Amino acid sequence: MLPALSGPFHGWRIVAAAGTIQFLLGALQAQSFGLYIAALAQEMGWSKTALAGAAALQSVEAAVVGPMLGWLLDRLGTRASIRWGLVIFGAGLLLLSQVDSIGVFYLSAVLMAIGGSLGGYFTLSVTVVHWFERRRARALSVLSLGLAAGGLVVPVIALSMERAGWRTTAAVSGVFVCLAGWLLASVIHSRPADLGQHPDGVEPARPAGPTAEETLPATAAPAEPGYTLAEALRTRAFWLLSVGHGLALLLVTSVNVHAVTHMTQGLGYSFTQASWVITVMTLGQVLGVVFGMSVGDRWNKRHLAALCMVGHGLGLLCLTWAAHPVYMLGFAVFHGAAWGLRGPLMHALRADYFGRRAIGTILGVSGAIVACGQIVGPMLAGALADLTSDYRTGYTLIALLAMAGSLTFLLARRPPTR
Repeated sequence: MLPALSGPFHGWRIVAAAGTIQFLLGALQAQSFGLYIAALAQEMGWSKTALAGAAALQSVEAAVVGPMLGWLLDRLGTRASIRWGLVIFGAGLLLLSQVDSIGVFYLSAVLMAIGGSLGGYFTLSVTVVHWFERRRARALSVLSLGLAAGGLVVPVIALSMERAGWRTTAAVSGVFVCLAGWLLASVIHSRPADLGQHPDGVEPARPAGPTAEETLPATAAPAEPGYTLAEALRTRAFWLLSVGHGLALLLVTSVNVHAVTHMTQGLGYSFTQASWVITVMTLGQVLGVVFGMSVGDRWNKRHLAALCMVGHGLGLLCLTWAAHPVYMLGFAVFHGAAWGLRGPLMHALRADYFGRRAIGTILGVSGAIVACGQIVGPMLAGALADLTSDYRTGYTLIALLAMAGSLTFLLARRPPTR
């Protein structure tokens, strides 16, 4: 181990760099993916189910790669994964700018998914979990703030598509994320020990001696659990958290993929107006993240997550049956705030329950289960929209499933500390 640094705790620099990476991924693809879907639907005339297939492929990739990636991150660290992941993600955007068939579109989506897995939220979260313990929910909330803030520039992306075209927008975005991501990854270090530091910047307590109280603040957390993957799989909490998270992303991904198309084709909004609705939703997401920064480490995380599932459902019902612009505001507030508050709690809960010992592997295997919701959500919404000519049936069903998912978090009690 290197000698302890005399400078400030490096963990918050990592959080800042990781949050900026999340901002880039959110602005250039995650939050604006629905814009590309709407543009392709208009230009290519592909069905909603076919377009949703790209999102499904991205989720299939996460389900396949996640467990192996988590295992590798636990053993090899995260910096190289983040750096090369962002290059692959940028290559996917460049390929998107050249799409001329559904096969090429799917290939670009898979490249962006692989890049997002290697260099995005999953890998960044594993890094942050290793650097923080007592302030874990706050640090993960700051990380999520980057993703939420990315949505604030969706109108800029929409304007670029209208002025320069969606192909030029995708190409420029791809080049930019490659260059910026390579530089930001240089700030990342996998674990505090790499720099001679400790989680939260606090030296652990000595086992005995008169100065033990001087090295452990009065607010320090109790000893953290240390579950292996096999041990975590034998707990009820692992499966309940995975199913609940999957039901949340069942809704989130269906909104990300189809909301703009629903607003433009089903509700009569213009492309620009729909992008502004997404921006207002993002403001709600930012407020949820900020609220989570203040309460995530003090309030019961699973109770907050259960409340957020109800908020997701109410928000989607507002979007589905919007008869007046005030319903769109309800969608933005309920869904956006629920997403911003709940998102960081998902990994924070698992780290609290199972510890850092095999957290990458545990998150990866859980992510494979969660990906089922990501696969089903957009496909279900798209297929039912093709059958019924609108999104109301599919979105209503998905909203009710998400609200029912609140029970999984209420039942996911913390397992015994190992």
